[in-house]
This record gives sequence, structure tokens and C-alpha cells, in this order.
Amino acid sequence: MMDFTAVRHKQVSWADFTAGLSVDDLRNLTHEMIDAMLGYMADCTDADIVFVPDDPHARDTYAANEEDVNLAWTLGHVIVHTTASAEESAALAAELARGVPVQSRRSRHEVPWQTVTTIIQCRQRLEESRRLRLASLDMWPDTPDLENWYQTREGGTKMTAVIRFMLGLSHDDSHLGQIQEIVRQALAARKR
Repeated sequence: MMDFTAVRHKQVSWADFTAGLSVDDLRNLTHEMIDAMLGYMADCTDADIVFVPDDPHARDTYAANEEDVNLAWTLGHVIVHTTASAEESAALAAELARGVPVQSRRSRHEVPWQTVTTIIQCRQRLEESRRLRLASLDMWPDTPDLENWYQTREGGTKMTAVIRFMLGLSHDDSHLGQIQEIVRQALAARKR
């Protein structure tokens, strides 16, 4: 899998980090990411999906409800959050690749995390996300518009199709440690 450390620490620009990546590369990276998440959950049961981990650093400044700001996320919550973000990036990337102007808008739908309570639902959500992301890449023309871009703020990164898609994978990657820690705590709690 790609190591996003250099781009996160601003040691390399997103443009340089993504230079030369093809649609096939994006497909392969998508498979690697989904496979990694599924692998981390391989030994999980339904109880692990709703297990509330100890997370003293929990802070979601984007939470819709004030009571959820410091809520520790369950595994189901993390999975629906990461998949929604990556799918949003994939959808916007497809528009950019097709030459459609993007005006810093959102294209996001997140399954209510409270409804994801089983390992089967998590696996289905990840496989559905894989299918949606790969389908978005199938929307790219044979010769994608790789010069089309937008910025979310003045002076920010120029979001091209490849960069926008990779931001979704980077976001997934930023939650891998959280997934591993939730699974670790859940499995340990089951052994008690």
C-alpha cells in the first residue's frame, strides 16, 4: 500500500506524490485498501462491531450532535465514515476526469453508523464501497481531463481527478490504525 507520510508532513506536494499514477494504479490501490480493512476485521464477530473502545482522544468536531463530539467510535462507525469519504472523493474525481467543473461542493452520503451492528454489514459496506469506487473509475474517459482542477480554499491544493481520488484513499489510510486498535481492544475484551 502507498505510504502517505511524506505528503501528510508536506515533504512532497500532492501533485508530485500522485504524478504518474494511472487509473489502473487507482484500481489496484482501492483493492489493497479494502482488502486491508477486511483483513483487519477477519476475526471479528458482531459483538466487535458495536464494541465501544477506550479512546481518550475521541474528538469529532464535525459531529451533527453535540453529545457525539467526544464519542468513541465503534468499528461500524469507522467503516461507514471511511467508506463515505472515499466514495465522495471517487465521485468528485470522476467528474473532474470527465472535464466537469467542480465548485468546492460535497458529494457525500454516509450510512447511519448506528444501523451497522454486524460483521456481515461491515463486510457488505466495504464490498459495496469497493464496487462504487471502481465503478467511478469506469466513468473516466479513455483520455481523462487531468488538467481540470478545483480548490477547496484559496491557496489550497489544486484538486485534480487523481489527487481527489487519492485523498479518499489517504483518508482511509488515516483510519487504519484506529481500526486495528478497536479490533485489538474488542478481541481482548472477548478473552476476559
